[in-house]
Amino acid sequence: MVYEALASRYDSMIYNRCGNSGVKLPAISLGLWHNFGGSDSYENGRAMLRKAFDLGITHFDLANNYGPPPGSAEEMFGKMLHSDFRPYRDEMIISTKAGYRMWPGPYGEWGSKKNLIASLDQSLKRMGLEYVDIFYHHRPDPDTPLEETMAALDLIVRQGKALYVGISNYKPEETRKAAQILKRLGTPCLIHQPNYSMINRWIEGGLQDVLEEEGIGSIVFSPLEKGILTDRYLQGIAPDSRAAGQSKFLRPEDISEARVEIARQLNQLAAERGQKLSQMALAWVLRGGRVTSALIGASKVSQIEDAVGSLYHLEFTSEELTRIDEIIMKANQSL
Repeated sequence: MVYEALASRYDSMIYNRCGNSGVKLPAISLGLWHNFGGSDSYENGRAMLRKAFDLGITHFDLANNYGPPPGSAEEMFGKMLHSDFRPYRDEMIISTKAGYRMWPGPYGEWGSKKNLIASLDQSLKRMGLEYVDIFYHHRPDPDTPLEETMAALDLIVRQGKALYVGISNYKPEETRKAAQILKRLGTPCLIHQPNYSMINRWIEGGLQDVLEEEGIGSIVFSPLEKGILTDRYLQGIAPDSRAAGQSKFLRPEDISEARVEIARQLNQLAAERGQKLSQMALAWVLRGGRVTSALIGASKVSQIEDAVGSLYHLEFTSEELTRIDEIIMKANQSL
């Protein structure tokens, strides 16, 4: 059945300007880290992408090693682009990354010019694209000079293989140095992609200040703390959950009783606000306008609908914010 996007797709989504740039990102973006690999259902992935776009999600985030196997998420996404989204390419922001291990040998990871150029060329072939909108260096490289890595990002833009560049997992001072190098080269850093949630607040310790000072946007991953900030684990580990499966990113021991208790208390507050816990968690990271976009993962269409539903109630009272802080602080003291 031929896909035709809803005419009303832009009516309800919020679009935030990314740093000092001219580009806007949807407040909710869809990541293809999980559930879009070669071992996952193509039709389920296709249904999720269609629903996301129909709800105004225009930003789709990938990386060279997403799968499994590595590269298969880009391949699946490329097929969906070809079958469903070719007429809408100019309405989409497509991003990918390189930096984690992708192929054997000394050039298959980190931040050398060799790795970044080769990796993006492979990604473009897998997705059937001439360019991506955003290309990220996925993690800092302790051995490659930062000047080389940033020069590679600059070259990629000048070659027309990416419109914008960003960084991910960089600490505050690393971010400042990278941004200043890119600025001198004439290719500003558009965006930073760090992890951030009600539980994991490390970016509040200086990174957000650097981003504002340098005019860089932010898109946060794991805002739901790998599913802990949802109703998924309130009664323990569900048989169909990621923690019960073979995921190397979330193990049963990560779902500690202390973390489940945090989720239960936060879930009570979310219910009082008329939201699901996941919706409150997304609203919380977007509060105050310091985060450009919250990057979600999904395994079914209803999770995307729930995420977009969080945008209908983004405001918090000072009492609610204090209560959230007290729940997290008390839990941290007991750990």
